[in-house]
Amino acid sequence: MRFRLFLALCLFLSLPALAADDRWHVPIEVKKLDNGLTVVVSSDHSAPTIGISVVYKVGMRLEPKGRTGFAHLFEHLMFQGTPKAGKGVFDKVTSGGGGWNNGSTRPDFTNYIESAPVSALEPLLWLEADRMRTLDFKPETLKNQQDVVKEEIRSNVTNTPYAGFMWIDIAKLAFDKWENSHDGYGSFDDLERANLDDVRAFHRDFYGPNNAVLAIAGDVTPERAFALAKKYFGAVKSRAVPPRTDFTEPLNDAPRRLLQGDPLAQVPALVAAWKMPDRASPDHAPMVVLGELLTGGNASLLYQGLVKGRELALGMEGLYGLTGPFEYDGPTLFSVFAMFKPTSNADAVLAAIDEEIGKVAKNGPDTAALQRVKTRMKADWYNGLEGYVERADMLARLQALWGDAKVSEQIPQWIEAVSAADVQRVAARYLAPQRRSVIERQPRPAAAPGSPPPAASAPAASGAKP
Repeated sequence: MRFRLFLALCLFLSLPALAADDRWHVPIEVKKLDNGLTVVVSSDHSAPTIGISVVYKVGMRLEPKGRTGFAHLFEHLMFQGTPKAGKGVFDKVTSGGGGWNNGSTRPDFTNYIESAPVSALEPLLWLEADRMRTLDFKPETLKNQQDVVKEEIRSNVTNTPYAGFMWIDIAKLAFDKWENSHDGYGSFDDLERANLDDVRAFHRDFYGPNNAVLAIAGDVTPERAFALAKKYFGAVKSRAVPPRTDFTEPLNDAPRRLLQGDPLAQVPALVAAWKMPDRASPDHAPMVVLGELLTGGNASLLYQGLVKGRELALGMEGLYGLTGPFEYDGPTLFSVFAMFKPTSNADAVLAAIDEEIGKVAKNGPDTAALQRVKTRMKADWYNGLEGYVERADMLARLQALWGDAKVSEQIPQWIEAVSAADVQRVAARYLAPQRRSVIERQPRPAAAPGSPPPAASAPAASGAKP
């Protein structure tokens, strides 16, 4: 691929210095079937393999009230078979040729991905269309997967230090609307209350072809890919999709803070979070670049300032809720997660974070550091599109969320166009101390026998398939 040449050039040149013909272009063709299914194809004959992604425009934000964790539970059920292809068939077809599959649930979408030899393309498309049409709705299947999800919570939450408080608990604190703030992993009570009527309704309302994007990348021509999509999906009937509620929220105008105990933690930690700009707004790309300047690796401002410099923190990490910085379709957060020394304290860590952000807000970023970060971000973006299944999945997500898979070609340009003044502006507007929500986690002894358990927080509902 020409990507390797591009990456080598990026080490020495900024993107504007490259001629337009030297940029790596991802081939993208898009068609919509009569039933509303959008099909994205990226042809690449470098290897005799393919990547498939089916993204449904429904996630935790749209699950029913009183059914927390239902979107994630439903993702499990999608692998439990249909009247025509029983439980286990999907996995056998995928793994039989040396491929693999998975699924994950996010606030604004649920995705199902497969990587396999090109010879498996038609069987996999048949299977995806089959479970889009209907599932094998059985009480024993629902009960089994309810138990699987509960075991995931026990394994990933109850017995895990910090337990994803930097994803789920911080959303509960920072957001006001239920759609944005509730626990997407789900409570045991809500999971138990889910019934087959809920399952049938969720599949009917959100899993129709007109609410989905199919993306295929790899060793297939666009003509064949579109023909196969029509062959296998064309007869699946479109279905009415419930109207979306308004889950927009303004920026917070006062700080929010919460202290939690964690019996499994060895050192204290905190997460500080700020609401992101609206997706596709003029402040979106500058905020993403600012996030990378602050938390993108060992050369970042917060790592150098708090870990290496002041030696307050043991490590720093930047997060964008449960997904990537360009993959949201509603309110999300930019968060900084830090574990710090027991000899330090949360106030000192927060003051140091404010100081580093304040420097950017007052003086703007260092020009050389800004260019270095933008160059790395562009190289990382293209690198993430090189693998077939990764490319198919990203193109499907962008088509579902932005309505245009070719946004993948524009994102590097948006990154390059970010100026020092842009970064300075968004630092002052979005990362001001009064906009911030903070949760502090302190180690504490386990509860005595008979005591009520501490409130659990949940990690990301990803890779959820048993």
